[in-house]
Amino acid sequence: MWVKICGNTNLEDAQAAVAAGADALGFIFAPSPRRIGPKDAARIVRELPASVEKIGVFVNQKPAVILQTVETAGLTGVQLHGDDGLEISAELKRRSRNALKIYGVLGMWNFAGDSAGQAIAWEPASLRAFSALLLDSGSREQRGGTGRSFDWEQAAPFVRLLAGKINVVIAGGLSAANVSQAIRNFRPWGVDVVSGVEREPGKKDHAKVREFINAAKSSREVMHER
Repeated sequence: MWVKICGNTNLEDAQAAVAAGADALGFIFAPSPRRIGPKDAARIVRELPASVEKIGVFVNQKPAVILQTVETAGLTGVQLHGDDGLEISAELKRRSRNALKIYGVLGMWNFAGDSAGQAIAWEPASLRAFSALLLDSGSREQRGGTGRSFDWEQAAPFVRLLAGKINVVIAGGLSAANVSQAIRNFRPWGVDVVSGVEREPGKKDHAKVREFINAAKSSREVMHER
């Protein structure tokens, strides 16, 4: 089970997440209480193990800005919230000097089990463009970090089918208390958390980080044993 701890703003929190077993850390470069600058992110990233993914979160930012941030901060991947993910992904792949992992985002706030939401996810270009597809609640005004879950019951059949086509990451309203249920419902490749492991926006609760990662990884192990 791939686990990403997102919204990191300081080295202490990042190192605590790594020590707890996080596979990836997220750094937000879009408007947010958890926003960080590329140079500040770089000071954190250079202290982290090479094995841990360092993923920048962007919302409707131009490819040139994204690539400059990737280079400055030393990122290994990007997460694209916004309206032109396919086009930006193609441009990043064309212009990047390194092999970036690119994570697409499907905002479940506008998904109602209808053709609009499914077309985004089932588009063959989407399946080729992204290393994984992250499903988040969000809204048009706030693309992530809302602390709210999407409608798991309604979305479950669609998500299980999607998970057979591409790596799926569940986000939105997760915590140590409900991540096991999310994993049972969706059988995803990974999970992503922000507010569910914080003591305040941008500051992690290290005990919650450990509890979340332990719950996620042990849930996957139990599923494999069955």
